[in-house]
Amino acid sequence: MSSTVLTMYGGPRRVDREGREKVACMVSFSDGSGPAPSVVYVERELPPGGIPGYLAGRGTGARSFALWADDQRRERVATVVTLAAGGGVARFQVLGARGEVIGTLTRDKALRGRGLRTRWTVQQPDGSEAVGFKGRIVWWWMWWLALPLMTVILVISVFDSVPGNEGGFARAPRRIRWRANGQTPLEFRSKGDKLHVHAPGVDWRLGAALIALLRSFNAGAWDSVKK
Repeated sequence: MSSTVLTMYGGPRRVDREGREKVACMVSFSDGSGPAPSVVYVERELPPGGIPGYLAGRGTGARSFALWADDQRRERVATVVTLAAGGGVARFQVLGARGEVIGTLTRDKALRGRGLRTRWTVQQPDGSEAVGFKGRIVWWWMWWLALPLMTVILVISVFDSVPGNEGGFARAPRRIRWRANGQTPLEFRSKGDKLHVHAPGVDWRLGAALIALLRSFNAGAWDSVKK
């Protein structure tokens, strides 16, 4: 199956000639032959309360991102805003440069939302909806059963880890496959933290927003830094 692969990277802090800090995080696209660019830049958009206000809000599940065409913020391509957050459920809207709705993303936290696994729902403007659950049931059962032995597993995982798979077996399952009308339009693979967009009808800006959100809810979240 042909697909576009999105990968998010975090770079070092850099400044331009005038001393202004450049955007460090980026999302790359494996295929630049279509409408998607080869890369877009992502940063958190701070509220009036600045970084402390943002960190306080993200504790409830809220997020706010800006997506740029370049690392100097000359052209905004999309914005991620929080519609509602609390009680384990968070809803986000992805807007285009002119404020048009690109899609809505909903996260239902495990055991707090609709089931035993974290649920991600991707809704496009035409009403089409894809639903994905974090991890497979069988792997979650194995992971929970292994908790008493987790100390030993963690030691083994130090030797087992490879780039993009740090933590090995000790890490909780994170793979997500979205289903819609018997198809799999989207897939997040934990090895390498890559988002595979299988359906050509998915807006590339929605894909970039989705991987930025997914990575913000993982360990070592890129948007959780305190400065």
